Amino acid sequence: MKRKIYAKLVEWKYQKHHKPLILNGVRQCGKTYILKEFGQAEFDNLAYVSCDRNDNLQAIYEGDFDTARIIRGLSALTGVDIVPGKTLIFLDEVQAFPQALEALKYFCEDARAYHVIATGSYMGIARHEDTSYPVGKVDTLTLRPMDFTEYLRAIGQGMMADAMSDGASIADLDSGFRDRLKDWLKEYMVVGGMPAVVADFAEHHDFNEARKLQREILDDYDGDFSKHAPLRILERIRMVWASLPSQLAKENRKFIYGALRPGARAREFEESIQWLRDYGAITKVPAVTAIRTPLAAYEDSAAFKLFAVDCGLLGALARLSPSTILEGEKLFTEFKGAFTEQYVCQQLVAQRLSPYYWSSPTGRAEVDFVVDHPDTVLPIEVKAQENLQAKSLRVAVGHFDLHKAVRTSLAGYRDNDWLLNVPLWAINRLAALPL
Repeated sequence: MKRKIYAKLVEWKYQKHHKPLILNGVRQCGKTYILKEFGQAEFDNLAYVSCDRNDNLQAIYEGDFDTARIIRGLSALTGVDIVPGKTLIFLDEVQAFPQALEALKYFCEDARAYHVIATGSYMGIARHEDTSYPVGKVDTLTLRPMDFTEYLRAIGQGMMADAMSDGASIADLDSGFRDRLKDWLKEYMVVGGMPAVVADFAEHHDFNEARKLQREILDDYDGDFSKHAPLRILERIRMVWASLPSQLAKENRKFIYGALRPGARAREFEESIQWLRDYGAITKVPAVTAIRTPLAAYEDSAAFKLFAVDCGLLGALARLSPSTILEGEKLFTEFKGAFTEQYVCQQLVAQRLSPYYWSSPTGRAEVDFVVDHPDTVLPIEVKAQENLQAKSLRVAVGHFDLHKAVRTSLAGYRDNDWLLNVPLWAINRLAALPL
């Protein structure tokens, strides 16, 4: 399955002074698959090492971090002749063997000619207290679940994906393919972007099997919680994770600690929320007190929304019936439209945009998302259907003297002076749109 990150990997390979690369990502987002494909296609040889429960690594990395000795050991372990510039050294699940992570510093300093990539979860790489993280000595990329365009390509709609990626007119695509794009979007919101689920659905087109695979992923996540999380916060991690559907189903989607249990306070759950963020399972969308650039300067750390990493996993977590896809546009209005917000959040993050949200002091106006856009800041309102009202956006634009706002909905593409309506299927092109 073709992933957009592949071009970034090729770019890294040909950097004159490349550093070792760490590819982050939540479990089962496709890290191992894409790097094996990259190594086999772009190098003469691939030296693959799984760091998980690999007793042979201890002898290779014990003592000092002599890179020549380590390379000889990895060559013997993999049976691959490791040649600078021609071999990719791939250390999978590096968080399971922290010494291999620490050694990347010395590959940067003493063996820059070699191409080394390590994968791991955010949580696993960030939380080894006895290991020195190679700050400044590695490059990093993040692989996330497949976005809508990647999904289209995976299910055999490559021509449509090419048209969307190559900048074909949104208005032309919408006028010619609106109904088909809406149907594919509904599929995506149920299937989600986890590669194993998408691959199975592309072959069998079975929503129930997709849901079964998603439940298996959720079980794997719960197993990771038990394996890696400090025991003192394990139950609170599970409470936060399980609460996502109910938190998002509220009219005001601001995360409420009291919804976890009566009398719950922020100090009891802050570490649990941070752990889930480090693991990669959730996206935190903070509030801002003003829609001005840079948004980070106006962040209100006490108010935020939490979304899941993937819309398909959220549907499985909420036990949303896959049959909802057959019920017209009901899928877009589930959780009072929050399921659609989940989809939009996922597409924004896939574009490396950092979403925030804004509420007026009176609470009478709320903008679902706000993002930094080149030379400006952009408020975004999500509409679950073809609702063309934009009262909150009008308030925000007037109050902060903004020249442009975006409403994304099932309605067609329209550019009406200050308000740009972007169809939901095209929101993953937002970062590239001229405004």
